[in-house]
Amino acid sequence: MRRFDALRLAFALCIITSASNLQAPLYSALAAKDGVGVGATTVAFACYVFGIIPVLLALNGLSERVGRKPLILAALVLCLMATTLTLVAPGILALGAARFLVGVATALASSVAPGYMYDLFSGGDHRRAANWVTAATSLGFGLGPAVTSLFLLQASSLTPPSFPLYLLAAALAFVLVAGLRDDAARSSLAPLARLPFFPAGSLIFGWAILLAWGTVGLVIAILPSALQKHGLSEWSGFAVLATCSCGVLFQPLARLLPSRIATRIGLLILPVAYALIAWGALHGQFAGVLAGAVLASSACYGFIYLGGLSAVLALGEERRAAASAGFFLMAYFGFILPVMVTGVLVDLWGHQVALTAYGAVLAIGVLAVIASLHGETATATGRLAANSK
Repeated sequence: MRRFDALRLAFALCIITSASNLQAPLYSALAAKDGVGVGATTVAFACYVFGIIPVLLALNGLSERVGRKPLILAALVLCLMATTLTLVAPGILALGAARFLVGVATALASSVAPGYMYDLFSGGDHRRAANWVTAATSLGFGLGPAVTSLFLLQASSLTPPSFPLYLLAAALAFVLVAGLRDDAARSSLAPLARLPFFPAGSLIFGWAILLAWGTVGLVIAILPSALQKHGLSEWSGFAVLATCSCGVLFQPLARLLPSRIATRIGLLILPVAYALIAWGALHGQFAGVLAGAVLASSACYGFIYLGGLSAVLALGEERRAAASAGFFLMAYFGFILPVMVTGVLVDLWGHQVALTAYGAVLAIGVLAVIASLHGETATATGRLAANSK
């Protein structure tokens, strides 16, 4: 393995994903500056997914035409542009544009990162390469807002020092990646688009990740405004760090379990975790928020993520890439739709009603998915018993 090359790619992936939530602790302050509500903030937040989905659907074969390194470099340039925009003109419109650019960047990088990392491991264990990618991206999603929160605790600002610090780190990542080798074959005739595929029995795992990532989106987009009522919005970055990054600690356990069992465990944890987060946010108890965030991360990025994706890949057989795209399509729809609806409810009836309503829908959804998973398992067991007779 070219270990230093793998480290350079991992650093770039961490920097790219750090850009996505760098401004998260500032959401409520940016909304107040522009005189808009939580609903407008959630629309700006959703622009991230509006950048991801078209690339995943229409350009996920681009690397076979131009190579993988150019896509990582393009992603870093887009992240530099996005952060510069929020540094020069802080506001909700700039936030929406920046999140769109970072969404495109994330999609470009995520489509090539696993294969690129595998090659840098010189054909080693593919699971080890996947672990590096997962760890780097999960850390990045939480690191950006945590660094911003650290600076905000020192002094309130719409353009904290974490922004120029990020620009320096992204520029360094660009230089490091520019020196990497890229030996992947290229073809000008390679198709640009590969449509997602939902193999039989896989959709239920898509619903599970939709519920999980909907909860993550709520923590990132709506939690800061709820904590602001108690003077705690500057701490929201640490909640995002816990929600996005702590799940890596639970992935080794999730790998030891059958996919359906891991998914069920995550689904059982999810409502409890959300209840802690909502209670802590509504009552100004940040310890409750943090405990709930760690639990939510174990469910969302540990058990449900790995269990669901493993099941989908197994069901997809020869069309694993397309099946994976279908799984992530459901995940990203979960990332935006519940958040936007809950944001509108916050503007209409306040945080308590909105967060309680989401909790009720989440509980119903979890029960429905668990029941479906149990039903499918019983059916599969019955078929095996019948075939053995």
